[in-house]
Amino acid sequence: MKNFAFIVITVFTSLMGFGQSVETIVSKYYETIGGARWNDISSMKMTANVDQGGMKIPLEIVSMNDGRMYTEVTFMGNKIIVAAFDGQKSWSTNFMSMEAEEKPADDSENARRASKEFPNPLVKYKELGYSATLMGEEKIDGTSCFKIQLTKGTVLVDGKENPNIEYYYIDQENFVPLLMESEILDGELKGKTSQIKFSDYQEVNGVIVPFSSSQGIKGEESQSIQFETIEMNGEVDQAKFNFPKK
Repeated sequence: MKNFAFIVITVFTSLMGFGQSVETIVSKYYETIGGARWNDISSMKMTANVDQGGMKIPLEIVSMNDGRMYTEVTFMGNKIIVAAFDGQKSWSTNFMSMEAEEKPADDSENARRASKEFPNPLVKYKELGYSATLMGEEKIDGTSCFKIQLTKGTVLVDGKENPNIEYYYIDQENFVPLLMESEILDGELKGKTSQIKFSDYQEVNGVIVPFSSSQGIKGEESQSIQFETIEMNGEVDQAKFNFPKK
């Protein structure tokens, strides 16, 4: 009888987490980070100083609600766009020639497909036609989280359509993501799992964003970034999105 009672309690406890549907969890997440206030956000600019081998490299990341973005670093006094999407094509700077180069057509098409995901594909999954599934519960660094599988539209790799799946681990108490995982589909790291951890959530203009993130490969070392400033609806140099004319 004791064993039976233990099993009943265990099953009941495990089902308590699933008493919340994936729609409820995502809705609570959306409301936690600001809800409809995000409709008033047109741009987000983040700045940091990244430590690379003891050298501090200024970093600026700008995301627009129409999908445009750029990442700029300042190296030896030069401002360099290391990644950008102008709404139609993706491009970057070749560090050997210091010339702007268009990314492969697949990259531009994938960026166009993701251009409506601002501020986050999970909170907009129904609007975007994606599907979300509650996979269970896991602990991330000792914190109990809901594990949600987000199945997005397909992504192009070498001209072929591939499944595009992300996993979000939502803090059960605070309803914010602590970790996002996805499989790397091409390149030398193909087949490995990319991880981004989020922490230090703070309020900016009525919405909640993480000021700290750590990105890397599961089971390996990661690169941490502590953002010094995050500005909403600030002044943005629109020219930085555009592929430079020679």
